[in-house]
Amino acid sequence: MSAIRLALVGLGKIARDQHLPAIAATEGIELVAVASRNASLDGVAHFATLAELLASGEAIDAVALCTPPQGRHDLAALALNAGKHVLLEKPPGATVSELGPLVAAAQASSRTLFATWHSRFAPAVEPARAFLSEVPARAVTITWKEDVRVWHPGQRWIWEPGGLGVFDPAINALSILTAILPRPVFVTGAELAFPSNCAAPIAATVAFADADGLKVEADLDFLQTGPQSWDIEVDTDRGTLLLAKGGAELSLDGQVLSAQPEAEYRNIYKRFVELVETGGSDVDLAPLQLVADAFLLGRRLEVAPFHD
Repeated sequence: MSAIRLALVGLGKIARDQHLPAIAATEGIELVAVASRNASLDGVAHFATLAELLASGEAIDAVALCTPPQGRHDLAALALNAGKHVLLEKPPGATVSELGPLVAAAQASSRTLFATWHSRFAPAVEPARAFLSEVPARAVTITWKEDVRVWHPGQRWIWEPGGLGVFDPAINALSILTAILPRPVFVTGAELAFPSNCAAPIAATVAFADADGLKVEADLDFLQTGPQSWDIEVDTDRGTLLLAKGGAELSLDGQVLSAQPEAEYRNIYKRFVELVETGGSDVDLAPLQLVADAFLLGRRLEVAPFHD
C-alpha cells in the first residue's frame, strides 16, 4: 500500500510540537498539505481552509483535524463526504451527540474515523491496565494540574462554550482512567470553578464510582505553577500503584515497574495507518461522556476573572 497522503487542518502549538514530528517519524503516511488561516509550512501545499483544499483537487487521502473542538464536526463531515479518512485530535468534538453522525458517515463511505486519545498511548498505561486486570483497586485519586498559560497561551477558544476549560487537559486523565480500569465508571458529583469572565471552568473536583462501589476522586486545576502534576494513584490489594507524568511511569510502593521514552503521537499515527489499511474505525466516547456528565451534575462556583 502506498503512503497515506495526509492534510493537517490547523497548525497551532500541538500540531507543531507533536503532530509534525510524529508524522515525519511514521512509516506509511506523509504530510502533503496544510489548511490554516494563520500559518504555513515551507515545501508543503497551503490552503486557508479545508473547503479550499478539497476544492483545489490536491491529491490527499486523509485529514488530521487539529482545530479547536468547536466547529470540528463540520470539518470532519466535509472530509468524510469527500471520501477522506479522518483523524480527530482530542477531544473529538464539542459535544457527545455530534459524533454519532460522523461514525455513521464513516461507515457509509467505508472510511476510517479515528478519535484519538493520545494519553492512552503513553508507555506505562498498558502495564497499568494489565496490573489492574489482576489486582483489585480499592480507591483511585487523580491529580491533574497544569498551567494553561504554558500549554494554551492566548487561546481564548478554550474558555468559550465547547472549549472545556480545565477539562481539556483533564480529559487526558479520564482517557487513561477508562482504559486501565476493568469496569466503567460514572460521575457521582462535581464542583466546577468558573472565572467570572469565562464560559468554561478553570478548576474542578469530580467524584466517580463504578458498579461495584469503587470510588474515584479527581482534583483538576488549570493554574498550576512550577512542576506540573499528571498523576493517577490507585490503592490496591498489593500496595499503592502510581501512574505518573501523564502515563509515562508506573511504580508500586515506590518501586518502578515501567518507564520508557514518550511516543504517544507516533503511536497515534501508527494506529491510524493500521486502521486505514484494515478499513476500521476507532471512536471511544467514554472520556467525553464523563466530562459531559460532570457539567450536568456539577455545582457551579464563580471565582475571580482569568487573565492571560
